[in-house]
Amino acid sequence: MPLQSKPTLAQQEDHLFKVLSSERFLKMEGLGNEVAHFIYDYDPSWALDVAQAKKRIKTKLDTELGIKVFEINLYDLCVDLLKKRNVWDRVLAAEPSMDKPEFLKMLQNMLDPQMHLAPAIKELMAAESFQILFLTGIGEVFPFVRSHTVLNNLQTVVSDKPMLMFFPGRYEVSATQGSAESVKAGETDSVRRSV
Repeated sequence: MPLQSKPTLAQQEDHLFKVLSSERFLKMEGLGNEVAHFIYDYDPSWALDVAQAKKRIKTKLDTELGIKVFEINLYDLCVDLLKKRNVWDRVLAAEPSMDKPEFLKMLQNMLDPQMHLAPAIKELMAAESFQILFLTGIGEVFPFVRSHTVLNNLQTVVSDKPMLMFFPGRYEVSATQGSAESVKAGETDSVRRSV
């Protein structure tokens, strides 16, 4: 049996566009009682290329099919939240003098997904008209914001529209973490479950 080669980024981009533009995806069909959270994990060394592919997909979905994508970058959201609470400058000033575990704990408390991120995402979504949500900036907020914790807290916030999280690295799922589906080329539409 011949060894299958890994799909190229161009092949993955094409597959991603096909999945995102499908009626089944947009109507969240075939998910049972599952929340429509999907994960596109990719090699972190591809980050810049994936960012460009994401822009092309968003543009193509909009111009060719009229499908609006709303993107929320978690890093930008975290910075905005800290600035709105007037603590951004204090965080920057504190970082050099704090040991890493202490600084990490401080940020985790200040950016708790249930108390801060999920409500902010809900507010941003309410102000937009869109069919698909892209969640990006995941690598930039690691380790002070963990993707699985954000996804768990978005189950009730993002339940009526499909959401695709762009994850740099391999997204591993345990049976106890719940469900989100993978949309990788070369895999079936429901290979990995994660939320």
